Amino acid sequence: MEPGYVAILSLLFLFSLYRLLGSHHGKINGENENKQRLPPSPPAIPVLGHLHLLGKPMHATLARLAARYGPVFSLRLGSREAMVVSSADLARECFTEHDVTFANRPRFPSSLMLISYDGTTLPTCRYGHQWRNLRRVATVQLLSAHRVSCMSPVISGEVRAMVRRMYRSAAVATGGAARVELKRRLFEVSLSALMETIARTKTSRAEVDADTDMSPEAQEFKKAVDEFIPLASAGNISDLLPVLKWFDVFGARKKIMAGVRRRDAFLRRLIDAERRRSLDNGGGEDDKKSMISVLLSLQKSEPEVYTDAVIMALCSTTATTAEWAMSLLLNHPEVLRKSQAEIDAAVGTSRLLAADDVPRLGYLHCIISETLRLYPVVPLLLPHESTADCDVGGHHVPSGTMLLVNVYAIHRDPATWPDAEAFRPERFEDGGCGGAQGGRLLMPFGMGRRKCPGETLALRTLGLVLGTLIQCFEWDVVDGGDEVDMAQGDGFTLPRAVPLEAMCRPRQGMVDVLQKL
Repeated sequence: MEPGYVAILSLLFLFSLYRLLGSHHGKINGENENKQRLPPSPPAIPVLGHLHLLGKPMHATLARLAARYGPVFSLRLGSREAMVVSSADLARECFTEHDVTFANRPRFPSSLMLISYDGTTLPTCRYGHQWRNLRRVATVQLLSAHRVSCMSPVISGEVRAMVRRMYRSAAVATGGAARVELKRRLFEVSLSALMETIARTKTSRAEVDADTDMSPEAQEFKKAVDEFIPLASAGNISDLLPVLKWFDVFGARKKIMAGVRRRDAFLRRLIDAERRRSLDNGGGEDDKKSMISVLLSLQKSEPEVYTDAVIMALCSTTATTAEWAMSLLLNHPEVLRKSQAEIDAAVGTSRLLAADDVPRLGYLHCIISETLRLYPVVPLLLPHESTADCDVGGHHVPSGTMLLVNVYAIHRDPATWPDAEAFRPERFEDGGCGGAQGGRLLMPFGMGRRKCPGETLALRTLGLVLGTLIQCFEWDVVDGGDEVDMAQGDGFTLPRAVPLEAMCRPRQGMVDVLQKL
């Protein structure tokens, strides 16, 4: 047997012995009141605790455990104690009454720490002075309502470019309908808008690869993200059993580092190019500055806070929700037709949907809300960690407990969401889109002080992209199939198991507009 495995087995044996002796000692002396009030827990095994119970996808496994042990239960994940919350009321209690207590983040050295520049990103930063600085910059300098409005022309331009390419593909396709892989299209438009807003840099549209339908920049960045996103989760075994990190038994650390290096090289080129551009131009008006330019200005006064690593950490995007929304619309053509009718009535067919039109499209917002309910981008949110003892739902929660909020289960709770598994955008028409209504809680971007500050930008971009696709094209399942397969993939986010492909045909009433793009 290899020496490394002998060492691992020896340590596991000693730790098992320690746990068993500790358990025996506790039985002799009796449990104290707090331990008696801990949340219910499944039977555990030595060392691993409940790790053997966790299957993929993790949010679905935890939802099944919640059905058996209740809306709040505890798990021992290797060396970590965790509490899983799967009800709206308990989630609201954690993020209102105990918001400060759960404002911290646990550290995961082999996964999230590597991806998040050792925990210096806004989502993963420890609660304290650094987090307050980053939060202030994000909400005031980068993602304020005014700056998001200033980004709208850029995003609109990238959406127009995407539609133009799709129309030209359909125009030369047999039967006037093109087969498109929407994940690639959506990733390309998201990255193009991202590069324009953060660095005033355009992708090489003239060099779009015919096979991948993506620019070289989009291919490079997507390859890096695809390498490490599936590995970025709280369930990484070496994070939960720290002794394994010295051996990297599953090779996860090496894979993550390879993807991170590729991503960092890409983003560093953007930063260096913007730094040179700022020196050449001598600055500019704040409204016209890119995100990176704003951060570089702050770096001059506080270089120890706004390092290049922090700047790179604030540059991220996803097209996951738009892909799920289109999947749902393909399976529910009546919803697609109703949304097209709304857009035709509000915008007409003589021009493309504009960013200013999106707030007036109530049913489109209902579609987005219902998509986020069924397929939240991060189904378990980012893990929180308690910094003091507290009580949740009448149960004692010790300091240092990791909190996992199963948004996926909360959004599909049949006790609060009638016909919870069904796609019904109309459920949001009466009570508005988002927030709490009738005791229900929609929280795809989190809740409390650690809520994602990019919600406004994400919803505005999603509304414009999805609304334009609905306005400009008729959509159908490929190869005459009945339905799109809605199988979920694995990973920290909630990807589709298979990238979405669909047939798109220009809508007859929009042909004149599309020809002029």
